[in-house]
Amino acid sequence: MLENWRKPQRPDEAEVEERLKIAREKLSGQQMKIKEHGLPVLVLFEGWGTAGKGSVLGKVIRNIDPRFFKVATMDVPTEEEKRKPFLYRYFVKIPEKGKFMFLDSGWMDEITQDCLSGNLTEKDYKKKIESVKRFERQLTDNGYLVMKFFFQISQKEQKKRIDALKEDKNTDWRVSGKDDWQNRHYEKCLKVFDRYLNDTNAPADPWYLIDAKNRKWAELQVLEILVSAIDTALKNSAMAVPLLQNVFPLEKIPKLSEIALDKTLTNEEYRKELHELQKKLGELHNKLYRKKVPVIIAYEGWDAAGKGGNIKRITGALDPRGFEVHPIASPEPHEKARHYLWRFWNRLPKTGHIAIFDRTWYGRVMVERLEGFCSENEWQRAYNEINEFEKELSDWGAVIVKFWVQIDKDTQLARFTDRQNTPEKQWKITDEDWRNREKWDLYEDAVNEMLKKTNTTYAPWHVLESNDKKYARIKALKIVIKAIEQELE
Repeated sequence: MLENWRKPQRPDEAEVEERLKIAREKLSGQQMKIKEHGLPVLVLFEGWGTAGKGSVLGKVIRNIDPRFFKVATMDVPTEEEKRKPFLYRYFVKIPEKGKFMFLDSGWMDEITQDCLSGNLTEKDYKKKIESVKRFERQLTDNGYLVMKFFFQISQKEQKKRIDALKEDKNTDWRVSGKDDWQNRHYEKCLKVFDRYLNDTNAPADPWYLIDAKNRKWAELQVLEILVSAIDTALKNSAMAVPLLQNVFPLEKIPKLSEIALDKTLTNEEYRKELHELQKKLGELHNKLYRKKVPVIIAYEGWDAAGKGGNIKRITGALDPRGFEVHPIASPEPHEKARHYLWRFWNRLPKTGHIAIFDRTWYGRVMVERLEGFCSENEWQRAYNEINEFEKELSDWGAVIVKFWVQIDKDTQLARFTDRQNTPEKQWKITDEDWRNREKWDLYEDAVNEMLKKTNTTYAPWHVLESNDKKYARIKALKIVIKAIEQELE
């Protein structure tokens, strides 16, 4: 893109001023439409050092009510961020519906800098490119407008700006060693930038190359492209998104009705195995921390199936400083206003730690599907999006263990009745639990489809036969231990 790029013809000064006035007024007027339509806008500014990204950004946001936007400068990752997946620090920055987020540099800068410094192998580069393409496509599929601008200047223009900044002691600090290095190795940087732009240019979120030699002209290009894209996005907001075919390896899994639930353990067998397995898991937890391996354990299952007790036996073996349990309820308003996976990205563990989810992202294809909290197009897309999410976690190095806690309808009724008739257990039973029970068959169909479409080789499902809670607890401990041991080997 850069190597074959032709500069757009710059209008004369009077025309630039006139068009700037029109574009500024248009953007100012669009912000209420964005709010009304719930359109989230993510704007990424990338480009050469001293190309004027910051100054154009400052001028663009003057046309927007400060309550409707945020700006983030994405410096090098912190030590804490390095212990999370590569895209974590960007995913958590995505805006709420009806708002703007402007990023001064982002995932392009991080990847290309790693390439130029020799810290990224060809294999890892390709892996990160795939991650970026999935990330950006998921955002656009879920109604985000993603705008990507690259500010282009020549080597000569960059050198001129660097020298001018260095001449004044009040601006000398604005020139970094990175800027100097870029200018000295301009051709090398150009090739890396060009490759990245070509690799991540997509119809739904294309790159826009900005001629940044003149500041006002650069501002005009950004504004006119931005307001035009917002108009198009507002018109397209009600359109359905094409479903993608699954490209991830799946393993066959039986339907829930085909799983025998007569497995049991005696109290003596249970106590003995529980002690031995918890001791082993505790030892493995220390190794996980030392080797900085993250673990994600996800629990789904029928109401009253025994998820809480199962989780308690897992955590009873762990160092409390190295794990966190996330009970997932209905999304809060600020969570509902973002991509549905946002609240789970926010809860990911750092390396060496364990995150346990009591209910998960699979709510999208179960409760949200059946209760009408999302459209059919949205929950149908979610199978692939979830597989992509878990692939990202697997590529990061996480151990992923997913449990469906299975009981039969009669067992659930007996447990519901016991909860309702026992004062200290009544907090566990709600009217919603009884309503969900009436939809048992619909939920079973949804769960069977979920298991079939998301039972990947890198994040397989494990069904816990929980008519006997003791059996299910021991089976869960064994599965977690085996998964961790395989990773540590």
